[in-house]
Amino acid sequence: MQNVFIINFNLLYEILDEIKENLSFKIIKIENEEDFKKKLDLDRLDYILISKTGHKLLLNNYINDKNFLDFNDLPQSLKKLVELINIKLIQLKFNQQSKIIIKGYELNLNSKIFSKDYLKLKLTEKEIEIILYINDKKIKHDVEDLQKNIWGYSADVETHTVETHIYRLRKKISDLFKDEKFILSDKNGYFID
Repeated sequence: MQNVFIINFNLLYEILDEIKENLSFKIIKIENEEDFKKKLDLDRLDYILISKTGHKLLLNNYINDKNFLDFNDLPQSLKKLVELINIKLIQLKFNQQSKIIIKGYELNLNSKIFSKDYLKLKLTEKEIEIILYINDKKIKHDVEDLQKNIWGYSADVETHTVETHIYRLRKKISDLFKDEKFILSDKNGYFID
C-alpha cells in the first residue's frame, strides 16, 4: 500500500481518516516538513506529499519535485481530491513498473520488454509472471509450486505446461542474449541466481 503524507493540513487528514477503509492508500499525518524528512526514505518514490501552504494545496510525489499539482481554488471537493491522489499513485506505479532490474536485465512491465545492452525481447504476460515469481522468492520452485501459483492448477493434474513454458522462455533468452544461465534448475526446481 502506498503512503500519502499530509503535512500541516489537519482538516484534510480528518476527512480522509474518516473514510480510510475506502481508500487505496495509507494516510499519514505530519506536523511539519522536518518530521516528514525524518520519516522519509529518500530511495523510495512510492508516496505522495500533500501540504497546505497559504491558499495552495501541493500534491507531489517527492519533496524536491517541482512538478506538483496546484489547487488555486480551494476548497476542492473530496471526491476530486481522492481522484487526483489515485491518479498520481497510478502514475507512480506505472513509473515503478517501467524498470525492474533482474540479473543485469531490465524488465519493463508496462511494455513487456526484457532488455540488456540495446537488445530487446518482447515477453508474454505468462513469461513475465514466471520471471517475477521465480525471482521474487529467492528459493527453488518445483513444477508443482509453479503449476499452483502461476497457472492455478492443483498438484495432481498431469501437465507439462510449466516445463514447456520455461523451455520456450529459456530458448528466447538464449537465442537473443546468448545467456543459458538466466533461469537455472536442479533437482529441487527452477531459480534465478
